Amino acid sequence: MATHGAQPAGSTDASSAAHAVRRMFDDIAPRYDLLNHVLSCKIDSLWWRRTARTFQGILSRPEAAVLDICCGTGDMTLALLRLRPQNGRPILAADFSHQMLTRGRAKLKDKNAIVVEADALHLPLPDHSLDLITTAFGFRNLANYRAGLEEFYRVLKPGGQIGILDFSEPGGISGKLYAFYFRRILPRIGSLLSGNSAAYAYLPASVHRFPPPEEMLALMESSGFSEVSWKPYSFGIAGLYRGMKP
Repeated sequence: MATHGAQPAGSTDASSAAHAVRRMFDDIAPRYDLLNHVLSCKIDSLWWRRTARTFQGILSRPEAAVLDICCGTGDMTLALLRLRPQNGRPILAADFSHQMLTRGRAKLKDKNAIVVEADALHLPLPDHSLDLITTAFGFRNLANYRAGLEEFYRVLKPGGQIGILDFSEPGGISGKLYAFYFRRILPRIGSLLSGNSAAYAYLPASVHRFPPPEEMLALMESSGFSEVSWKPYSFGIAGLYRGMKP
């Protein structure tokens, strides 16, 4: 079973992988939003909203404690906030890339959110303190997937849920066409617009390295989660993993 984590070029262990990922996202932060929308044809905004609606029951509870980890520039957090009552507890928006978080803080200004610079593998939160954890296109970049799941499990309350939105590799003809775009075209466009060829070569490599749905679900179960599921979005280009702490 694949229990490894992200491995950017040149990294040799979990520590160097985490350092490389942080540096990479700091570097591409100024053009991150533009590139996301261009390269996904803005379909990513549909995925964020669909994920948020999945957890509307929790989000509608004013007292619910919610964390959006690996929040980047805050787009998933904004989608969650649309479903929070005005008197709701603020959502925690956390990331370990300072430059990404700087841009997220600007987008979340005057919103019902608290921005925190934090590592997903070492959350500055007590045990059993959260009702919901979401992460959009960030979990795949963790240096150790099992350690990330175990840390999420630690801070969730019994009955708390996780939602992991991330890319996958669809099969069939559409999958082959998408793979060609994702591995050949996207890195070139990303490199031209961002000036960082390594970051957009890393993206398809990280998706290929990420566990397929059946392995990811098994990893979630072995980390303690129950009622695990995967819901494909857009023919399986992306998908939402869900789990509950019993």
